[in-house]
Amino acid sequence: MNSEFKNKRLLENAELRLAINIVLEEGNSFLEHNLGSLDISSYQYDINEAVSELSLDEYVISHLVEDYIIQILKSKISFYKYIQELKQAEYDNLDLDYTKIRDLAHKNLGVVRNLRINDARTLLEVIMKEEDLDHLRLCVKALEITALKLNPLCAYETLKLIEVKNTL
Repeated sequence: MNSEFKNKRLLENAELRLAINIVLEEGNSFLEHNLGSLDISSYQYDINEAVSELSLDEYVISHLVEDYIIQILKSKISFYKYIQELKQAEYDNLDLDYTKIRDLAHKNLGVVRNLRINDARTLLEVIMKEEDLDHLRLCVKALEITALKLNPLCAYETLKLIEVKNTL
């Protein structure tokens, strides 16, 4: 029984790792194709900028970046939920209230500004103003890609924990 469970988990882990690798490989082309005007596809985070400007050591900044990755990967669930609510309101011919999505974007925007994560800052600024629901979805997907690029191992572990939590 235990070896069967272990083999199943190894397969699930392999599938999640593969999915992350695909996102990493295809992420830049997704960003370029769908959000090329934002000029974020080739962005590489420079931790030294945050270290220098915040007067904190690299160890602390790297942990704050990991906290951000966890936060944004959890937030993406809420972003998609809010977009779906807006789509339903649009379908029902109701007034669209973007407050929830903008509040969540604003909360995350402060973090990325402090950590000098410029691609995410750009995306969150767009999310704060955007009213096209399909474009919002693209921006949230791009936000996930940019978080994965920051630290794939942290992202993998976070996604795995979210997956386990969702099965409980």
